[in-house]
Amino acid sequence: MSTATMNISLPASLKEYVRGRVEEELYSTPSDYVRSLIREDQRRQSENRLEQLLLDGLNSGPRVRMNPKEWKRLWTEADAQSKK
Repeated sequence: MSTATMNISLPASLKEYVRGRVEEELYSTPSDYVRSLIREDQRRQSENRLEQLLLDGLNSGPRVRMNPKEWKRLWTEADAQSKK
């Protein structure tokens, strides 16, 4: 993975906060702390997207009761799609 540099400006109070978090959480640098915040934001965004997709699915039409035969067909189809 290549690394790119990005400079950000912070007011003194936030700069001190970041320094404190680095010391408290044993991050090696402020950059490590910021990277962890960005990764956490990415994870939250992914969870929000998944939740929205699930809600869209639930609201996409009438509910259908599934029996074991239907579940097996669905899993077989999903397995075949995952191997493409």
